[in-house]
Amino acid sequence: MGILFVALGLFVGYGTAWLASDEVRYLTRAAAEEARILERRRSLEAVIQDPRTDGATRGLLTLVREVRGYADTLGLEAGDTYTSYSDVGRDTLLLVLTAAPKDCVCPHIWKYPIVGRVPYKGFFDPRMAQKAASQLEQRGLDVNLRPSGAFSTLGWFNDPLLSTALSRDSLELAVTVFHELAHNTLWVQGAAAFNESFAQYAGYRSAEAFFRSRGDTLQAHRAAERWSDEQVLAEYYRELLARVDSFYQARPDSAALDSGRVALGRWARDQLAGPVAAQLRTFEIGPLADRPINNARLIGVLIYRTNLAWFEAWHRRQQSDVSRALAGLRELLKEAEGDSAFARLERAVSPER
Repeated sequence: MGILFVALGLFVGYGTAWLASDEVRYLTRAAAEEARILERRRSLEAVIQDPRTDGATRGLLTLVREVRGYADTLGLEAGDTYTSYSDVGRDTLLLVLTAAPKDCVCPHIWKYPIVGRVPYKGFFDPRMAQKAASQLEQRGLDVNLRPSGAFSTLGWFNDPLLSTALSRDSLELAVTVFHELAHNTLWVQGAAAFNESFAQYAGYRSAEAFFRSRGDTLQAHRAAERWSDEQVLAEYYRELLARVDSFYQARPDSAALDSGRVALGRWARDQLAGPVAAQLRTFEIGPLADRPINNARLIGVLIYRTNLAWFEAWHRRQQSDVSRALAGLRELLKEAEGDSAFARLERAVSPER
């Protein structure tokens, strides 16, 4: 995922503001956690060569080293990212908070220097995350907290590989590395959904190319099928969002809002269990219970699955060459900000062009 906090060094001299401002406490905690992560990092090579490193971890770290090398050939800016490793000492790195009104899929926005406007906020402290979520709930908003095992500082620091990212199979680990390096390579200010959806494309298609270059056709095929599943889910969420938006535009009263959200949740469950599940190749839809729509949860999933078909169309226009597609996107998106990013991509892949 993209950057969740601002760089170190912004916090000297805050003094009494620490006592008065939750935001300053949040930023200071984020800075302290980043400092702790950087303090704990060790050279990736040193950990690989260390005889105390277990075989499974050594294999995954070796894969990361090889993914980084391949990323350079694709034009992804690896730099010094993931040349070190940091054990964070816990299973969950951070919790990501999203929020929205109950009658609109409209994200609550946080504003920061450098990265601009973002529709999520990451917390290293679970208590701080729960407090922030409760405060937004008390304001009548839908909220959603989800765990994340990785983040990117967009090249501002030499991000180490975190131990929380190693709880994945080799394909998902490769996808994660390519995803985060994609953020180093292309970041459009104020365009979180574009940035994360682009990184999803870059992660899966780069992983496919990587495994194919190694002669691992099975993993390459799995990467392509998981990318296909992401597009299926993106289309499902696009249709669900259209239905939800249409319902909210009718301005239902409180009772109708509650019952309507439950009905929409039931439709969503039936779609997932039926036609969507039938199209999925790698993801499995488990038992689903009836539950009302949560706009904050919708925002969370949509951030990573917005207009994925446009990225795939761009990929095919570049003869399915990942390096060519990445270079072309960087050129296409020069000086783009906010909604203009998707607008440019849409124009570029429209049939008449």
